[in-house]
Amino acid sequence: MEIKIKNVSKYYYSGGKTIKALDNVSLTIPANQIFTLLGPSGCGKTTLLRSIVGLESPDTGEIEIGGEVVLSTEKDIFVPTENRGLGMVFQTYAIWPHMNVFNNVAYPLQARKVSKEVIRSKVEKTLSFVQLEGFEDRPATKLSGGQQQRVALARALVAEPKVILFDEPLSNLDAKLREETRKDLRDFLTKLQITGIYVTHDRIEALSLSDIVAVMNKGQIVETGKPRDIYFKADHRFVADFIGRTNLIDATVTSQEGSVTTVDCSIGSVSCHKKAEMKPGDKVTLCLRPDFIRLKRGDANEAQNVFNGKIDSLVFIGEAFEGEIIIQESKLFIKTEPDSDIEVGDSANFTVDPGHCLLVTR
Repeated sequence: MEIKIKNVSKYYYSGGKTIKALDNVSLTIPANQIFTLLGPSGCGKTTLLRSIVGLESPDTGEIEIGGEVVLSTEKDIFVPTENRGLGMVFQTYAIWPHMNVFNNVAYPLQARKVSKEVIRSKVEKTLSFVQLEGFEDRPATKLSGGQQQRVALARALVAEPKVILFDEPLSNLDAKLREETRKDLRDFLTKLQITGIYVTHDRIEALSLSDIVAVMNKGQIVETGKPRDIYFKADHRFVADFIGRTNLIDATVTSQEGSVTTVDCSIGSVSCHKKAEMKPGDKVTLCLRPDFIRLKRGDANEAQNVFNGKIDSLVFIGEAFEGEIIIQESKLFIKTEPDSDIEVGDSANFTVDPGHCLLVTR
């Protein structure tokens, strides 16, 4: 089910000041896609989610769900939450502690006065889908964090919504369980073929779960795209920095020939594959991901973008070494192979493929 958001704004008033939680947001969320709102705390992503659900009343704008206008400030339309046909999974799961698993999942159907036979059939089917069959009589408080998250998901799914919304549902899980649950959640939503809207500040969740990511900042949508495009081809400095650790270097365009743009910056002259038209003299930001700053072995003259640097720090994290190198007067973050034989104080040549040198102008 497609969702259209048009010119939605939401203001709060505090200490005599107006705070723009949402600033004229317009967005189309395609049907049957996992769409993630990603951004730092306070950027407006949860306010936008709550506006879609009907838990917030925007000051301006229109929201359309599956062709039905559920909010229009201009036409004075506001459809209550319970009539929007949506499911929602909260950060805290909101599981009833005094109920067993079956009754927690059955609650939305019981509230709608659905027959007991239909309730049992739907609950059993949904629990089987989220791999909790046999847990019907288990007290909800006796489940692990991951199992409680599945109960919350089952309760959101049991009424067969066309859209399901998630407000940072994995933030209370430990790192390993988060990783496992991300995969399960992606599989569940893909099989269901329904629209999923996911809110998170965690870039790994956004990249691994989503079909489309919208990065938010200060109440606005900064950039929208597929996860790989957002990561490799960001248009904005904020997005390039927020979506993953990166080295941001002020640079000036010196030439552009064919598919290659050359810039001058604090580490020297750098060749980059062109993304947009730029001309000599343009001020840009060069973005170099630590993952793509590679140790260069052999003849340094055989590759583009080769720089001599000194290892300033190194930390072994298991799957890689993370550290910093000094090139001329600039300190850059790097991430290199776990079996590298480099040590702090070593001098070495490093190279960056022009295809992994991102230039942004905003």
